[in-house]
Amino acid sequence: MPLNTALKKVLVIGSGPIVIGQAAEFDYAGTQACKALREQGLRVVLANSNPATLMTDSTMADAIYIEPLIPETIKRIIEKERPDSLLSTLGGQTGLTLSMQLAKEGFLDRYGVRLLGARPDTIDRAEDRQLFKDAMLAIGEPVIPSKVVTDSDDALAFAREIGYPVIVRPAFTLGGTGGGIADDERALREIAENGLRRSPIHQILVEKGISGWKEIEYEVIRDGVGNVITVCSMENFDPVGVHTGDSIVIAPAVTLSDKEYQMLRSSALNIISALKVEGGCNVQFALKPDSFEYAVIEVNPRVSRSSALASKATGYPIAKVAALIAVGYRLDEIPNAVTHKTAACFEPVLDYVVVKFPKWPFDKFVYAKRTLGTQMKATGEVMAIGTSFEQALMKAVRGAEISVNTLNLPAFAAESDEAVFRRVGECTDQRLFAIFQALKRGMTIGQIHGITKIDRWFLAKLAHLADIEAHFAALKAGATRPASGAGVADKTADAGNAADKAASTRAVGADAAADNAGYVPALDAELYREAKDAGYPDTAIEAMLGAKIPDGMRLYPSYKMVDTCAGEFSAETPYFYATYDAENEAAAFLAKRA
Repeated sequence: MPLNTALKKVLVIGSGPIVIGQAAEFDYAGTQACKALREQGLRVVLANSNPATLMTDSTMADAIYIEPLIPETIKRIIEKERPDSLLSTLGGQTGLTLSMQLAKEGFLDRYGVRLLGARPDTIDRAEDRQLFKDAMLAIGEPVIPSKVVTDSDDALAFAREIGYPVIVRPAFTLGGTGGGIADDERALREIAENGLRRSPIHQILVEKGISGWKEIEYEVIRDGVGNVITVCSMENFDPVGVHTGDSIVIAPAVTLSDKEYQMLRSSALNIISALKVEGGCNVQFALKPDSFEYAVIEVNPRVSRSSALASKATGYPIAKVAALIAVGYRLDEIPNAVTHKTAACFEPVLDYVVVKFPKWPFDKFVYAKRTLGTQMKATGEVMAIGTSFEQALMKAVRGAEISVNTLNLPAFAAESDEAVFRRVGECTDQRLFAIFQALKRGMTIGQIHGITKIDRWFLAKLAHLADIEAHFAALKAGATRPASGAGVADKTADAGNAADKAASTRAVGADAAADNAGYVPALDAELYREAKDAGYPDTAIEAMLGAKIPDGMRLYPSYKMVDTCAGEFSAETPYFYATYDAENEAAAFLAKRA
């Protein structure tokens, strides 16, 4: 099913100004879409109110309108340009909401404008909280006990039925705007009334609080004839209760058993098929850690913030593929731009780990409340790729430009153990660093898991980093490092004891310090390699060691390939990430093309 020849001119609505929850991720998607449509010979009309984006560059569309993104403006553009179609799914919530308003008014029908990407009934069933709940129950997908209400008194009555805490989710808003977690009636009334004001249809969902469950996302894509694939799975570092835009996110999902992974994947494919989305779709799940119980949190029937992450993480151009599907192509007709040998129906495979780290503006808004919840506060994000979670996380922290090159936040160094341990229970943008500091000071994985409900796998990886630093402290103080690998968190049978082992090693180092005045440490080659694999830069290693790294020992980066297929097919246009593997795939790729 090739390009729909009835289409000649497409109107694309951008995401507008860069605000919390809607930033450059949508500019990235819209730019891909505009390029793809013009390559098909279609005329593209672009409406976007933000002149400071690549999307509004004069080369991106045949006609560009930098105007307010409101119904009146879009109507005037349609009256003047007379497009035959409107692509609704690439401008974030702004584009989706505007498209729905024009469709419901009958304006699109009057001017013969076809809505591409997602039909009005699809958008309604995904965005309207009651219709969404009904749609999920109709196809046998579990949802969290909840009720859609249109006034705060009904919200309070339902909360009394199910008990506190409850989560409030307004309909048709972006980044969790207007939502929140309420622990009592006073908080619920305040959040509910705010959410009702923020919702364009004056509707909120009140649902039972399930804080502590894992939050998992699947990015899926479907064409017009029902072909559907999973592009990427993602897992939040934080459990349910923190907006996914404010959480560290890992791709692919790393703590799921195969049964859990396949169960949620099948559910995501079932949902996008039932909603009949044509293009990209993001499905968010809550998974109870100690059972196979899960619930569907929400579905975005459009390219979302997570789509940009999944696209960059896998090398799969989700927005481009979604745009081509919208104008008539099937997945098996769209070539893979990276391999030139496979089609877009080939599911990407990752042989590396991707970490997304949020960027918050608290350095500029020093009096803002740093607590994180269901309303997104991050204004940007950093993506890093590594061969391990530790390496990718350390890269991401450095990339966030928060003046640290490890997980040691200087502000915590002078705090007492009691103050640091208290911070572990405070869900703020600094909790990652507080957890790391607490591990270094002897708090166990079990204790931290009990407070935060963060999966033990992630905590064991942080304990591994703490253990590495403890070994450097011992080496610097003149103590002997334990036998090869001993005490390293993810090489021990009981990762929960890693922090205690590290604390013991630190104690040995401290005792030895008094007897080793003037001691110049000799760097252990195995420890150096372990630190580099875990993401420590040489400057941090030298600071921990208190000495220079010998020139003959210094390791230099090699570059590995992001090719969508884990090397199963040769790539023509891959990109690369730095690590310290013996094989340099970039050199081999360039030599092959020479």
